[in-house]
Amino acid sequence: MDTSDESAFDPSLLIDVAHEFLFDGQPTLTQREVAERAGVDLDVANDLWRYLGFSVVGDDNVAFSETDVEAIKVTQRLTELGIVSPETIPQFVRALGRSFSRLADWQTRLLLSSISESADEEGPPLEVISEVIPMVEEVQAYVWRRHLLAAASRIAMRTAADESSGPTVVGFVDIVGYTSRSRQMSARDLAELVEHFERVVTELVVDAAGVVVKTIGDEVLFTVDDPADAAEVALSMVEQGEDEDVLFPQVRVGLAHGPVLARLGDVFGPTVNLASRLTSVSRPGRMLIDHDLAMVLRELDEDGERWRLRRTRRTSVKGYEHLEPWSLKRPRERS
Repeated sequence: MDTSDESAFDPSLLIDVAHEFLFDGQPTLTQREVAERAGVDLDVANDLWRYLGFSVVGDDNVAFSETDVEAIKVTQRLTELGIVSPETIPQFVRALGRSFSRLADWQTRLLLSSISESADEEGPPLEVISEVIPMVEEVQAYVWRRHLLAAASRIAMRTAADESSGPTVVGFVDIVGYTSRSRQMSARDLAELVEHFERVVTELVVDAAGVVVKTIGDEVLFTVDDPADAAEVALSMVEQGEDEDVLFPQVRVGLAHGPVLARLGDVFGPTVNLASRLTSVSRPGRMLIDHDLAMVLRELDEDGERWRLRRTRRTSVKGYEHLEPWSLKRPRERS
């Protein structure tokens, strides 16, 4: 008799364990009851649920627990304390939902894959999941605390230097020919390429005291406060992409220098738009920077010993009719 299915891991077990360890057991409340216990209108509860990225369930469907009640109460308390205004609650909750949605999807797939492969060695899957989920939650809380400290330190340093609204360098880096690559590579090889790309970019940016704001498919958005460090980071990315002996793909980079609006973990404003446009017109294996950054770098390197700056032909892109890109390269070797 074929017993292969008997040892197969049932992913639905994860749902039971998640309810048990994360939400104190199976659902016992409807959304209407959650709203009543939290002291908010049903429409408010439904809106918060949608902001998190979930489709609204029927008002009388039992799909919630006391944990959901407490979450709404905490959100209301943040509003009362003035930490989050009623006007910014949608953005605040949406930012949380987007961030944790991606994280949860990746973690779940990793967890299911790992448990399926090691179920026989580690013991019954249910016991493994019961142990792993609290551990992941604990590590997640630790990472959040560390990032909170790092963010507070960056902001405090800017405030101390009276540069809270000062300019920064915004950069985009994307993989050249990603669409064609994705058609030719296996899913495993493509995942390995993207993972290596994101890891190297993150390491380079973080080592320069910068911040990886977000990844957008085959593209990474980052910021670096120091113009010289930003130039070196971008050049390192381009150079790694030109090295055929490493996995890092060929890339194009765009950098712009100026003020940005930082909001809910993202950055906005003309500087961000300009960096994006420069990336779109940059040639494969090259980088373009805006006029302001070029002037800053020229002042920092009057003798041209660190960088080679060259103004390129003006071009028109969406939002910029006479965009003046500058190319940035290493200086030529002198004989």
